[in-house]
Amino acid sequence: MRYYLIVGEASGDLHASCLMKSLKKKDPEAEFRFFGGDMMAAVGGTPVRHYRHLAYMGFIPVLLHLPTILSNMKMCKRDIVEWQPDVLILVDYPGFNLNIAKFVKSTTRIPVYYYIPPKIWAWKEWLIKAIKRDVNEKFSILPFEVPFYERKHHYKIHYVGNPTADEVRHFKASYDGQFSSYDKPILAILAGSRLHEIKDNLPVMLRATDHLSDRFQRVVAGAPSVPHDYYHRFIGNRHGVDIVYDQTYPLLMNAHTAVVTSGTATLETALFGVPQVVCYATPLPCLMSFLRRFLLKVKYVSLVNLIADREVVRELVAADYKVENVRREIDTIIADSPQRKAIEEGYAEVWRRLGNESAPDNAARQMLAALGRSD
Repeated sequence: MRYYLIVGEASGDLHASCLMKSLKKKDPEAEFRFFGGDMMAAVGGTPVRHYRHLAYMGFIPVLLHLPTILSNMKMCKRDIVEWQPDVLILVDYPGFNLNIAKFVKSTTRIPVYYYIPPKIWAWKEWLIKAIKRDVNEKFSILPFEVPFYERKHHYKIHYVGNPTADEVRHFKASYDGQFSSYDKPILAILAGSRLHEIKDNLPVMLRATDHLSDRFQRVVAGAPSVPHDYYHRFIGNRHGVDIVYDQTYPLLMNAHTAVVTSGTATLETALFGVPQVVCYATPLPCLMSFLRRFLLKVKYVSLVNLIADREVVRELVAADYKVENVRREIDTIIADSPQRKAIEEGYAEVWRRLGNESAPDNAARQMLAALGRSD
């Protein structure tokens, strides 16, 4: 069968490449064509456009690159129609992908599947109308999305398991124990993967942990796409701070405690069993704290708390994200305290809720079944 996939960033490239491998196992004649990245290309198929030419985040970057974005959309639509795949598989990246879904659904008979659908439960819930109209099947990696879609919006979706849980399980099973040797316990700092996240979060994280420099080795997880000297702008001449690249999982495997920017990293940190404080800086923090009550449709911002449906880890967001608050929370969980033990117990609940399914294998099986193909 012919599969056309569209991703818009590095995480989508990873998840889509794993899905492609699973599809090939179940469909040896599978042909792939995609807007994607290097990991997808390594699996095989025909790359049409690399995601680096799509990944513009934020209002100003999108506005500045609007002609390029529109040109890519036009090319993508034309290419799908000309190639006539058996199915279109969208992976996250809703701004681009929902536009493509609308076109494909209204002008062709190609079924549209969404793997890792947009997080409209957080905000932009109004997009449910377009999703119900333009997407034939949704394959979710977050268990709490099932009641959101099925009970609240009467839209059937498939929970297939969580690929991050798969990746952590596989890493733990194959880990050889090698990592930089430090003579002090490690305090991991995960400040995000984008320049603006690092600029907004890392300075506060460092100032809030400076008092621990004699007792803990602070290690920053460097994002592969971020230049080394960018981190040094904020680290300066601080004592006891190191940076490691492409070693986030080994870092978490060896960490004692972590300070983490909200995102997938909070879930990864939880699955490695590392007690953490979740942080996220925003522009105009006081105003954002006020608006959050009206704009955000969920109680929490971290995947850990959302999956557990309770506060397992402390979230310091917007006006709450201050040096003194981060310092207080870190001091609480870095000790052998009841709060630290409660976090570790909460992580066990997160694991239980995610389940043991292999997300890409399960998704591939269910996609083929929906397409009328069985194992």
